[in-house]
Amino acid sequence: MPLLIFDCDGVLVDSEPIACAAFAHVVTSLGYAMTTADVVRDFGGRSLTDATKEVEKRLGRPVPAATWEQAGRDLLERFRCELEAMPGLPEAISALPYPRCVASSSVPDRIRVSLEVTGLAPLFGPHVFSAVQVRRGKPAPDLFLFAAEQMGHAAAEAVVIEDSVFGIRAARAAGMAAIGFVGGGHATAALASELTKAGADVIISTMAALPAAVGSLVGRAASVPETRPGI
Repeated sequence: MPLLIFDCDGVLVDSEPIACAAFAHVVTSLGYAMTTADVVRDFGGRSLTDATKEVEKRLGRPVPAATWEQAGRDLLERFRCELEAMPGLPEAISALPYPRCVASSSVPDRIRVSLEVTGLAPLFGPHVFSAVQVRRGKPAPDLFLFAAEQMGHAAAEAVVIEDSVFGIRAARAAGMAAIGFVGGGHATAALASELTKAGADVIISTMAALPAAVGSLVGRAASVPETRPGI
């Protein structure tokens, strides 16, 4: 039976327009001008740790930890007021009778708030994993491999649903099938092509298309005959 691994931001919840705008505001206030589109392009799918390292490299100086801590608190307050689940997501998940989990580059508090305020938390229970639990964030495969291991599944059994180039690359590096989702508020006209080039097996623009996309990948895997050493 396949395992479904969902990214959170931009897949389960339409958070990227909010979060990327907030990130751009903070970085610009520090002296390096960025737009929301710049943040989506440069940091979409990356962990805050990796994004912070890149920002500090561009600034040429460290960013005080208090700056990110305050920004994180402000963002969570916005999420509590503004965040919404992707349209059609609960219905799509209900149509997929497979084990599922969340594997996100976000910190645990942000994932928890995102799932709780949108009513998605009961769909995943305790099966939620964060990049802080592994050594390397996306595009390294560590997080997806960790999630599959914790769920008791082999990498080859997993199907990842992602909205970023870094996420798709991480899925393919882990040896997992990948569905590229381009239905979020941050998606550009070029995103589908970018995800395909990164290795996405299927591209969908609505969650209503998710069950069929998963079915096509599960059917493809089942049609490949098993090979055994020495045969």
